[in-house]
Amino acid sequence: MCIAAYAEAGVSATIMKTGGRTSQPIGHYEFCQTYRSECSVKSSNDTPLSLTSKTWNLLVQVNSQVNAQVRPETDMDIWGKAEVWSYPTTVGDCEDYVLLKRKLLNENGIPLSNLLITVVRQMNGEGHAVLTVRTGQGDYILDNLEARIKPWNETNYDYLKRQSTKNSGAWVSINDDRQVLVGSIEQ
Repeated sequence: MCIAAYAEAGVSATIMKTGGRTSQPIGHYEFCQTYRSECSVKSSNDTPLSLTSKTWNLLVQVNSQVNAQVRPETDMDIWGKAEVWSYPTTVGDCEDYVLLKRKLLNENGIPLSNLLITVVRQMNGEGHAVLTVRTGQGDYILDNLEARIKPWNETNYDYLKRQSTKNSGAWVSINDDRQVLVGSIEQ
């Protein structure tokens, strides 16, 4: 899918509104103890990424590659622990997919300030991690549960928090003011 397809369909991503500083997930804290350099990136430039067709193709390629390369497994199955954030080789859980996508995109020139690990709640109530890519055209989500890259506001998640654009070791809350409609039929 390309950017033009979204524009032709009248679809536009919006910019995710964030609030104040919030708690860092324990898995990210422990990840930062091992990969300190990745969690100490400070940025005074929070300009969103320019979304060109070349950049979009890179996002699609990396998202597809990682989703195909990594087989889903729980941390309990892999590590015998409930929460371990790591770079996957053949297996991983949601945050592992995010870490690998983030790393590959950063290695291809996208600043970490535009590649934000994001914690969401699925419709079934379970926690999940996705990668938010901040662009001048809005925020897009790379997800191991969805092959297509979607604008954040077109996903069925409740957005809780994400990395700060100014400090890769800090987290901010998300003001998800979208109306999540839950319908019921009474007879």
